[in-house]
Amino acid sequence: MNALVKKWPPEPPGGPTELSVVIPMYNEHEVIPAMYERITTVLARLNAPYELVLVDDGSRDGTPNVIKALAEKDKAITAVFLSRNFGKEAALTAGLAHAAGAAVVIMDADLQDPPELIPQMMQEWKKGADVVCMRRRSRRGESWFKRRSAHHFYRLLNAISDVEIPPDTGDFRLLSRKAVYALQQLNERNRYMKGLFAWIGLPTAIIEYDRLPRVAGVTKWDYLSLFNLAFQGITSFSVAPLRVATAGGVITAFLGLLFALWIVAKALVLGDPVQGYPSLIAMITILGGVQLLSIGLVGEYVGKTYSETKQRPVYIVRDVMRHGRAAGENAGRVDGIAEQESYHAAA
Repeated sequence: MNALVKKWPPEPPGGPTELSVVIPMYNEHEVIPAMYERITTVLARLNAPYELVLVDDGSRDGTPNVIKALAEKDKAITAVFLSRNFGKEAALTAGLAHAAGAAVVIMDADLQDPPELIPQMMQEWKKGADVVCMRRRSRRGESWFKRRSAHHFYRLLNAISDVEIPPDTGDFRLLSRKAVYALQQLNERNRYMKGLFAWIGLPTAIIEYDRLPRVAGVTKWDYLSLFNLAFQGITSFSVAPLRVATAGGVITAFLGLLFALWIVAKALVLGDPVQGYPSLIAMITILGGVQLLSIGLVGEYVGKTYSETKQRPVYIVRDVMRHGRAAGENAGRVDGIAEQESYHAAA
């Protein structure tokens, strides 16, 4: 463990590397050449030491080979290869753990987030902001349903969460070294990074921009994946669903009591016999649905607790390349939360 503490990050934070750009990737081989060309062109104009941290999240196409070829050619690239697909939140965590810059920019590989905005983000950082959020003013190339659902989701999440998450912001942002260290203190395994970015509560600046269509390839986020991510965010930062289930149970029980009293009064006053096989089946079905929904919500939170108690690492690294070559025998053993905790303790 001491060897890992000495190796990561390999350079003193805030030392020779002023800027790290972390880019998680999954099956993005089509867009990597264009992405690399545009980002390096922008970074070269900064006249500051930088690195690109390219994280392969267990891609099944040619992405690892393209990243490896770039890392062999460009010594400013740190290539991190995860052992399998752990998901974007884990890939972001891995990238932040391997970034050595005094400032760290997170962005996607598809160039929907223009790298030309990085100098403006750096200016806000130099003015004192520890977090620079990029708020989407428009989202070209996306369907009306996706735009509207994202718009309403952020507002719903803010309404039920104790943490205010800047609306219409994605993962495209800048973090100071202080913000990165703060994130590394959060040990949870079920990670919703947009919420964690907001939770640390450091001075934040917001820049609005217009999001562009993908340069190449296709999105890896279908509607089911987006729904799962949204549900992960809600259950990670709010217990409101449990309270809604409780309120639903109370209201349903109260309505059921009123219905029962109405049936008794009708039978005693009007002399009508108790009827309604269809209404009985309808009530049983409704109550059964409410019960199953409530049990499912409780099960979601219990499942998260179960996952956290197992203390599995957020990710496992298969290999790391730095300065054009493999980073050494310890690289494959850098594995998420355990590594972050050890480095933070040493720092």
